[in-house]
Amino acid sequence: MKIRNLALSLLLAACTAFQISTHASASSGAPSAAPIAVPTAAAQQVAKPRIGVSIPAADHGWTAGVVWWARECSKLHPECEWTIATAETPEKQISDIETMMAKGVDGLVILATESAPLTPVAEEAHSRGIFIVNVDRGFLKPVADIFIEGDNAAFGRKSAEFMVEKLGGKGKAQGSIIILEGIPCTVNSDRVNAALKVFGAESGIKIVGQQAANWNRQKALEVTQTLLQKNPKVTAIWASDDDMALGAEQALTEAGIDGVWILGGAGMKDIVKRVMDKDPMFPADMTYPPSMIATGMELATGVLSGGKKAEKLQFMPKHMMIDIELITPENAKGYYFPKSVY
Repeated sequence: MKIRNLALSLLLAACTAFQISTHASASSGAPSAAPIAVPTAAAQQVAKPRIGVSIPAADHGWTAGVVWWARECSKLHPECEWTIATAETPEKQISDIETMMAKGVDGLVILATESAPLTPVAEEAHSRGIFIVNVDRGFLKPVADIFIEGDNAAFGRKSAEFMVEKLGGKGKAQGSIIILEGIPCTVNSDRVNAALKVFGAESGIKIVGQQAANWNRQKALEVTQTLLQKNPKVTAIWASDDDMALGAEQALTEAGIDGVWILGGAGMKDIVKRVMDKDPMFPADMTYPPSMIATGMELATGVLSGGKKAEKLQFMPKHMMIDIELITPENAKGYYFPKSVY
């Protein structure tokens, strides 16, 4: 008991001495020890990166898939502040991007409605230090930090080679074909140029019509109707897109023309099912996944979340190319996803 009382007495004495010392320091103007700052929970949190996603409106099946994938991906990353805007025209898309820049976004994921009109606003964003992922339709200047695209040259080449083979084989192919082009952009140019190179090497293949239908089903119907009036004896149609392929099919049906087959592209589930079922109208198709927008968003999230943007960019590719595959009845089951939005 005596030891316990002694310990208590010493502790009280020490506390009293500390109080006297502190009071004396304050009275004499001597500096006292600064209080230790404890960070608040809010101060410890890293600010959410603000990422804008600018994409075309769902004016056909593939872009509807793009919109769906973009929204699904944003749900997986609540650590980011997302703004997703869709645009029917280049003018609307430019306005959307300018609004996002005014709000101070850290990054932009852009799938352009058209390449040329969107290049200047992307260049402006780049000059402000905004991180840019360009998806699918490339800008005309290297202003993106990362560019993701499908291998559109392979798309054009492989699809044309399939048509040559079906029309009799290399050096023996015979037939008259119609070419339907998409919206003016790098995607369309790469596909068409590669296909024309293959067709041009076959003297027996005649291109009897070539016109843009903007990857739109209704536009493809109207364009195909016009081209068929001038050249009703057509063997096949290189549609380069599944929505345009369906428009071309409708034109053939309404004109009462039989025996013509169509090669589209992008892997629409309805077309893949018809390939799988060996529908003679659609003997094959080409892959081109709209989920590539989500790939771009994942990259933007990885670079911008948690800081250290410059360090992370050291490990990022400047250019990513997604393989394109030919879908045939033999492998179509592996590309058929009935629950998909596209």
